[in-house]
Amino acid sequence: MSKLLVSVALLALSANTRAAEQPLSGLNILALGESHMSISNYLISSLPNELVAQGAKVFSYGACGASAGDWLKTKSVPCSASRVDVGTIRERPSDVATTQPISNLIAKHHPNLILLIMGDTMASYDASTIPKSWVWQTVSALTHEIKAQGTRCVWVGPAWGEEGGKYKKNNARAREFSDYLSTIVAPCTYIDSLSFSKIGEWKTFDGEHFDKWGYENWSKSIANALIEPEMLKTLKQ
Repeated sequence: MSKLLVSVALLALSANTRAAEQPLSGLNILALGESHMSISNYLISSLPNELVAQGAKVFSYGACGASAGDWLKTKSVPCSASRVDVGTIRERPSDVATTQPISNLIAKHHPNLILLIMGDTMASYDASTIPKSWVWQTVSALTHEIKAQGTRCVWVGPAWGEEGGKYKKNNARAREFSDYLSTIVAPCTYIDSLSFSKIGEWKTFDGEHFDKWGYENWSKSIANALIEPEMLKTLKQ
């Protein structure tokens, strides 16, 4: 009997150790994003690696220029990509690149967590003001569908970039948009990427898209935010 008790105790200890080493174990994550998740050597190259290392199963999809509501339908986009766990990144050129309805992706992959990395496309950096009514409508349409599907979700907001460039990114707008986005993504939990770095710390090549080091640091920061005790309690309750 004593040997049996010792064996049970050792098994329990082993299970607890694995849980501590891989805190995201048991999570089946559907990750959706815009251009950051659509091109090799961008976020889609490093974020799934970080999440899988923490024990998660990850299905990643990205669509260049897609707003939140575009994931409710099939819409042509300039570029897109998909990836399963740390496997091959499958990029699709403009003639075949599309978003996919989130309802179809949920039915296909059965996630228990949806991770949305969206913000830059909707921030309208080149406009004088944020089109808040439109942003609310497109964000709410997506979160309503996620809620109807009964799946937990986390929304990752935009990170700091560098002033100017092709997409006219500016940090005052990034702060304003992140603050607004955080108030409208419920029931998703919001992660503020601006808290991960100082302005200008992560270098870009066009004001918005980071170099390899920047994407690796953003990925690590997102993964670390997900394994915070309070966040884990929310994700696994």
